[in-house]
Amino acid sequence: MSVCWLTADRSFRGRKKDPGRTIQMGEASNSQSSRTMSLLSQLEKINLGSVLGEADNARYVTSKILHLVQSQEKTRKEMTSKGSTGIEVILSTLENTKDPQTMLNILNILIEVISVGGGRKANILVAKGGTQILLQLLLTASKDSPPNEELMVLLHTLLAKIGPKDKKIGMKARINGALNISLNLVKQNLQNHRLILPCLQVLRVYSTSSVNAVSLGKNGVVELMFKIIGPFSKKNTSLMKVALDTLAALLKSKTNARRAVDRGYVQVLLTIYVDWHRHDSRHRYMLIRKGVLQCIKSVTNIKLGRKAFIDANGMKILYNTSQECLAVRTLDPLVNTSSLIMRKCFPKNRLPLPTIKSAFHFQLPVIPASGPVAQLYNLPPDVDDVVDESDDNDDAETESEIETENDDKDQHFKNDDIETDINKLKPRQELGRPLEELKMYERFFPELSENFQECDLVSKEPKPFIPDANLSGPIVVPTAGEEYSAETKQSTKGVALKESNPVLTEEYNRRPAFLELPKKDSVKDSSLHQQNDQRNLSPSCQCLNQEIVKGLDRMSLQSSAKNDQYYSTACVITKESKTSLTTLACSNPCEHVSPCGSSLFEGSSVHLGKFCCTGVDSEEEDSRSSSSGEQVMLEVSDVSPVHDCDLYIEMVKTTKSIPEYSEVAYPDYFGHIPPPFKEPILERLYGVQRTKISQDIERLIHQNDIIDRVVYDLDNLSCLVPEEADVLKFNSKFESGNLRKVIQIRKNEYDLILNSDINSNHYHQWFYFEVSGMKTGIGYRFNIINCEKSNSQFNYGMQPLMYSVQEALNSRPCWTRVGTDICYYKNHFSRSSIAAGGQKGKSYYTITFTVTFQHKDDVCYFAYHYPYTYSTLKMHLQKLESMHNPQQIYFRQDVLCETLAGNSCPLVTITAMPESNYYEHICQFRNRPYVFLSARVHPGETNASWVMKGTLEYLMSNNPSAQCLRESYIFKIIPMLNPDGVINGNHRCSLSGEDLNRQWQNPNPDLHPTIYHAKGLLQYLAAIKRLPLVYCDYHGHSRKKNVFMYGCSIKETMWHTNVNAAACDLMEDPCYRVLPKILSQTAPAFCMGSCSFVVEKSKESTARVVVWREIGVQRSYTMESTLCGCDQGKYKGLCLPVISIVEPQI
Repeated sequence: MSVCWLTADRSFRGRKKDPGRTIQMGEASNSQSSRTMSLLSQLEKINLGSVLGEADNARYVTSKILHLVQSQEKTRKEMTSKGSTGIEVILSTLENTKDPQTMLNILNILIEVISVGGGRKANILVAKGGTQILLQLLLTASKDSPPNEELMVLLHTLLAKIGPKDKKIGMKARINGALNISLNLVKQNLQNHRLILPCLQVLRVYSTSSVNAVSLGKNGVVELMFKIIGPFSKKNTSLMKVALDTLAALLKSKTNARRAVDRGYVQVLLTIYVDWHRHDSRHRYMLIRKGVLQCIKSVTNIKLGRKAFIDANGMKILYNTSQECLAVRTLDPLVNTSSLIMRKCFPKNRLPLPTIKSAFHFQLPVIPASGPVAQLYNLPPDVDDVVDESDDNDDAETESEIETENDDKDQHFKNDDIETDINKLKPRQELGRPLEELKMYERFFPELSENFQECDLVSKEPKPFIPDANLSGPIVVPTAGEEYSAETKQSTKGVALKESNPVLTEEYNRRPAFLELPKKDSVKDSSLHQQNDQRNLSPSCQCLNQEIVKGLDRMSLQSSAKNDQYYSTACVITKESKTSLTTLACSNPCEHVSPCGSSLFEGSSVHLGKFCCTGVDSEEEDSRSSSSGEQVMLEVSDVSPVHDCDLYIEMVKTTKSIPEYSEVAYPDYFGHIPPPFKEPILERLYGVQRTKISQDIERLIHQNDIIDRVVYDLDNLSCLVPEEADVLKFNSKFESGNLRKVIQIRKNEYDLILNSDINSNHYHQWFYFEVSGMKTGIGYRFNIINCEKSNSQFNYGMQPLMYSVQEALNSRPCWTRVGTDICYYKNHFSRSSIAAGGQKGKSYYTITFTVTFQHKDDVCYFAYHYPYTYSTLKMHLQKLESMHNPQQIYFRQDVLCETLAGNSCPLVTITAMPESNYYEHICQFRNRPYVFLSARVHPGETNASWVMKGTLEYLMSNNPSAQCLRESYIFKIIPMLNPDGVINGNHRCSLSGEDLNRQWQNPNPDLHPTIYHAKGLLQYLAAIKRLPLVYCDYHGHSRKKNVFMYGCSIKETMWHTNVNAAACDLMEDPCYRVLPKILSQTAPAFCMGSCSFVVEKSKESTARVVVWREIGVQRSYTMESTLCGCDQGKYKGLCLPVISIVEPQI
């Protein structure tokens, strides 16, 4: 109970027997509610001037209300309850009264009311105009000389409590002229801690406005704060804490921060922090220590502040103090804030590259007039070498290790990105191209005119099919009048294999001409075959590493297949070859052999990656015999029947890459099987990111400990491979590989730099590379330092994948998720905003992980996700075609077009053969609705190809439901829309340097041929009135879990805006939700809750939106599959292995 209230109460008790008084205590109601209402009613009458002796009566009534508020929680609730006018009456009295004691009573009442109500009651006070009244009273009271101290304390206390709830308090204080009142009070009363404490709290509130902070700074507020804060002292710690918080808010202004730097206050802050750190041995004043760090954090938002921090040895000071705090968990806020400051002040460096453009160049046939590629070609020389030196106030880094996955831009739509134009949202079927031009696509739909008269089909129906031009049943497409190319003539019927392909006409257990893969019964003679064939080796083969050749001699791959499609293979050369290696050899001798690869044949310049020369670890009995020259058999009985090592090499020979790759990665050659165990999503240990950042900061503090040695460099072909036994060897010169440069930082730590997409200077995410020369029992740290996305699933349990050749030789050819201490964070490398195309996100990010290898001198491959190359796709399609039953399944493979690099883009047709060649069955065959599927428009989303592989194998299977689907639909499938990007290790773009999934509105036939012709197929179907029932484009998602879909809906788009969907008179078929709903009920990994059907402006040129809007396909989808794992359903908490990814999703 305050002294002022006691004074007023005594004054009343001395006069309460006066018969002339209008207020009698005995007339009060017995209930507390009635009493409070009665007092408020009397106070309201006093405000209206209808009661005699207003000053005394107001003083008495407010004192009684204060007593009730302090003693009765019910009274406090009653005054702020809905419909109550208590706050209005109190504020009106405060505004009108001239009596100081009444003012004090009312201020105490308001403080009591909002102290036990949290922000809600403060909001009520703000809504009733309380801020304006208090500021006006402050201005009036400041004119008294000297001002009433008690009144000033209460006014500032109340303003400090309601200020954070009033977003306009800074502007109101500035307009009222009350801004400098609090500042002057602090200046004049530095020793009066009771008064300046609430004044500082109000200054902190004012300083949230940058205009106010600058104005206060001009009046000396920064200098004043440094008079209050100081070295360690147990006295006035509350005042110290508030002063630091106020200073931290003031220093967020660039002007004030520069003023602090100019006066040398950065050094002062560091000195104060060290002093408190040393003396606060029991950690009782952690909030003060954090307050000092917050001030340093604010002042280092500007370039001058960061430089002053570095000059004052701030990095070393904060590093040492934070290391001393690591042992105490309660000091984590200090460690995290120190880490944040050090990361921000770490000098920004450009990437150690000659240019951030891709290491590979491809000259485009046409240079776009605008867009990112045009900007790239028009950049001044060396513009990407410039580090942006402007002030960087991006302080959005997470301050604690407890991170939330809240950057999912697909889930939280921005209002300005949602399409609100109803005319753009309404689907409009437009051919876009003349009908005569679209007739060129007729040749891709022979199923619409095929009569199957030459097929041996048995029918139960007695009515034969007779071709008739007037038939209304089957759809007969008019002849386009164009000659078929030789490429398309080779497959005109789905009932026969492609005779022009020699690989498919021979038995699959026979080796190709360049490499003998012996059968089981020929293993014993393999060494003899090898010796005989050595005589036929060309001179270019003689320069092979002899140890690698010995390793090849010892190894074979064996399949224990259950049928003839499972064939046996072994990597041993024999003399059974009909074509000698000499005839296939290059005319030029091999001058340079990659240390990470071995040439197995010369004619097509294809090499296999380096085998493990030391053989298999001695964990199995036959591993010992391998060192003595005996063969090590790799059992691959569980490898997919559509994988063929021989056929894969054949496909590689016809694949065209920009770097002209001559090596083959072993995982792609061998194939792989899913691991025999479940792989849970990795639970990240607390403090991992903080530890990794500290190790990065050590680079600056202890520069002499850094090796900084380049061990792999695509930009420098003369870069020597390290000969030391303890240095890892790297390689990425194979299909889909991506690793540009490797720098050894410490003995067992390496910085890795990824290559940009060709004709681009960004998109770094996909990686695929080979490592060799490792030792066991050592943790090797890998840092991929030029990632661009602001967050990643690597922060939420995702792990990189590793394939061990030694494990493959031990019959475990598996990609497994590996790595500990995994995290993803912003680093100290950056690029100029000009090179970034004006983007704000100039800093790069690091993926870091630590791996301990199981085998010495192993050859291991690391990948962002399960690799799936273009050559793998061609192999799978060839195998599917050779293995299907042509009497049951109509399978056709065409070449849709050629890519910029000259690779073919496959187009696959799958349906069921008609039951017979009679009219009814042919009619049913031709009138089946189409389902159009596509995948892999983004090369780095390899899981899209695995889902597509599962789709193809399911549709070709003997499963009854698959057979039912074939009998009901015709599936047109483009399994890889971006072959060039996949081949060359791009993450998102094609060779044009553009995201092909943003080109569907106006694809250029010269720059985007696959998109141009894929859209042409759909336009042709629309022209002949055969719109697909479903269109689905397969993708992978790097920031969300599970499998889900994006669709298109006008109504659901409008629901996310202020436009009333009902007012638009929209009638929409909800059929677009049917397929996702079915999948959510049948596919364990599918999550309906992650699906969205909103159309965004930024996605208007994607396949999903264009096929929906222009072609008119209502069920047009993008299906996203996680790169990580699931957080619901059957696979909750598990990574999705390939066996799950390829589960049929139809």
